Amino acid sequence: MPSKSYDVVIAGGGLAGLYTALSLDKELSCAILVKDELFTCNSSLAQGGIAAVTREEDDTARHLEDTLKAGGPVTNERMARKMIEKGAAEVIRLTDFGVRYDTSADGHWYSTREGGHTKDRVLHCGGDATGHHMIGKLVDAIRQRGNIDILENHFMIDVVTSDREEVCGMVVYGQDYTFLSAPRVVIATGGIGALYQHTTNQEGITGDGIAAAMRAGAKTCHMEFVQFHPSAFYNKKSGKSSFLISEAVRGEGGILRNENGEAFMEGRHPMKDLAPRDVVAREIFREMEKHQRPCVYLDITSRGRDYLSKRFPNIFERCRAQGIDISKEWIPVAPVQHYFMGGIRTDEHAQTNLKGLYACGEAACTGVHGANRLASNSLLECVFFARQCATHINHNPLTTPLLPDIRLPEKKRNLEDVEAMRSQVRQNMQKYGGIVRNQYGLLQGLRTINCTIRRLDEVTLRPPEETSVFNMALVAREVLSSALERQESTGAHYREDQSPI
Repeated sequence: MPSKSYDVVIAGGGLAGLYTALSLDKELSCAILVKDELFTCNSSLAQGGIAAVTREEDDTARHLEDTLKAGGPVTNERMARKMIEKGAAEVIRLTDFGVRYDTSADGHWYSTREGGHTKDRVLHCGGDATGHHMIGKLVDAIRQRGNIDILENHFMIDVVTSDREEVCGMVVYGQDYTFLSAPRVVIATGGIGALYQHTTNQEGITGDGIAAAMRAGAKTCHMEFVQFHPSAFYNKKSGKSSFLISEAVRGEGGILRNENGEAFMEGRHPMKDLAPRDVVAREIFREMEKHQRPCVYLDITSRGRDYLSKRFPNIFERCRAQGIDISKEWIPVAPVQHYFMGGIRTDEHAQTNLKGLYACGEAACTGVHGANRLASNSLLECVFFARQCATHINHNPLTTPLLPDIRLPEKKRNLEDVEAMRSQVRQNMQKYGGIVRNQYGLLQGLRTINCTIRRLDEVTLRPPEETSVFNMALVAREVLSSALERQESTGAHYREDQSPI
């Protein structure tokens, strides 16, 4: 197998992966592995912005309180406090790489409020194009670095460890198999959106990094906590949910209404339409069930056309392309899978239980989001823990341990119905691992997933399509098993057959 040596290999080209690479010492050689092409990551889709305390009328104690309230009792308060108190410095540091936040008329950064926040503290770039703007600037900065290679269209197969459970590198697949030797591997491959039929995630977000880490022996946690965004545009013609309608629309005065025009969040939660995401998603789900309708509506007609086209240029244009003038008409919306609070268990330095293996971003679980991520805390988590990860690597040099004998698996029969199996995993997760769960459904889902895994174990998996389906099934089993084990309802994990804690 061809091989190449690096000091650090990073799987994932989103905000967490790119910022980790830029925070490494320039003397360290680094490879960034991208499954498809740059910009095909969830970070580039982030509309709402990045949450940080940058105004005098706000404070970190209030931001922490909002985070803990949204995440519930399972939130790691110590980790959340570190992220909030120190993360704002990384938000500011992004401007060193060319990131420009939107400003108000007085020249100060313009901040707004989203669901669960009690103060305006969410910064944006280009209105609702924050993630795309950030990724673009960081990619430009990376291309100026001579120590960083970007490997596009390279699929992560497995993390390789020594007999002493020390990381040796990673097997990847481009046009053929290659071994990337490195004593430090960082998993920043994003979440698990493609495990569901309806998601705001990029199509290729199939949990590959999480699955590879699990196979290497890394521990996971909070796998049952899958967040559903309350509002994706619902296309009445196709009957599908598509692009995201940012929570910032509700932050600017948007009101959720049922088909009769009733503002149904009134009386459902003290914060009404700005309640935490899990609450809003469930209430929309209940309203759709009650009226037997595939969607509800988001009303932002209280704002003028000029304001909306400037504040939400992408949302405004995409809705207009679907025949909806959001300054005059209500937006049809429905909940979709959006974010994953679980993942590979890490400490404050982004370290896993395996020496040399790190994880950050949505693939990692530090506990800062608890059972329900507070809006726009995800980009903050990316930059803070990416910086923590890089700092730890910079100060703790390692040499690659003795390489074990690496052999490709023996040939078995080929898989003929890969797309059918992919569809089965997604349907299974949508039905049994969605917004509302119960014991019977979770057991049914696990039986189906276990059958899928047994079938995949019997064939030769050809990367990337077949390997990604195997990864989907492995991660899906972890999500359903964890959801079955946690009997109480909390945050995004809602058991209709149990009482909330």
